[in-house]
Parts: sequence; structure tokens; C-alpha cells
Amino acid sequence: MSEFVHVIGSFADEEESAHAIEELRHSRIGAVRAFAPFPSEKIQEALHLPKSPVRAWVLTGGITGALSGFALTIGLSMEWPHYVGGKPIVSIPPFVIIAFELMILFGALSGLAGFLFHGRFPQFDPIPGYSGRFSGNRFGVVVRCAAADAGRVEAMLRQAGAEQIEREEA
Repeated sequence: MSEFVHVIGSFADEEESAHAIEELRHSRIGAVRAFAPFPSEKIQEALHLPKSPVRAWVLTGGITGALSGFALTIGLSMEWPHYVGGKPIVSIPPFVIIAFELMILFGALSGLAGFLFHGRFPQFDPIPGYSGRFSGNRFGVVVRCAAADAGRVEAMLRQAGAEQIEREEA
């Protein structure tokens, strides 16, 4: 028998599941994961999820794109000068357009790369404790805990209002 188990609680109400998550987090019994049929701020607040690191990827990509846009246009203008009516060779205002376009391109591509990296995609193994009903009309709370603590977790889920409680070997 495994020393860890997944205790899965199914809830009909968003507030009950958020309350269960808060109670489980405060007890520090195990790792808590939640599933919801729609994005829920209450559940996200209960899980105390950190802000997404993908934002930094997008910022870095945007800055890199803007700098590379200016470097590309200024470098090309200096290498192959085009003299037109006494205007300066390096004129920043028209180069802003290229820098802006590359900023958007690099920001979007780096945001996609950050999303795939931090989302751990592709994920070929099924997520422990997930059930199709959590995408339909139920909220799921999955706790990975020691087998000895499973009874205590089940009692906490039942007290919080879980309709159905299951156990899976980890």
C-alpha cells in the first residue's frame, strides 16, 4: 500500500468548496488542488495562488523586441545610408513603428513560450483526482496526504459540505 493517498471531495457549491480549501490549508495536512466548472475568484483566493510568472516573460519579450527593432533599423540605416533631401540618416520617429511591431511580436511569442513552460504543457499523464463531473457542474477538492491523515481529511471535507468523498492511491 502506498504511503500517500488522494482524497477527493465533490461539492455542488462554490462557497462550500472555497471554505473547505481554506480549512484544509490552515490544517496543513497535505497539498490541496481544486477543480471548478468555471473560473472562480473565491477558489483562487482560498488557494492563495501566486501571480503568474508569464507576465515577466511578456515584459522581457516586449523590451527585447523594442530594442531589437531600434537596433535593426538604426543598424541598417548606418550600414546602407539613404540620403534624402538633407534629412538625418538616423531618424527615430519612423523607427518607432518597426520597434512597436517587434515589441508586440516578441512579447506575444515569449508569452506563449512562458505559458507552455509554466503550464507544463504537454501533460500526457492524467491529473490525479480529476473527474469529468468537475468540468460539468461540480467543484472538486483533491488533497494529497499521508494515508494516516486520510480519515481526518475526509472528516474535514464532509464537515465542509462535500456531497461525495473518494480515495485514490497516490
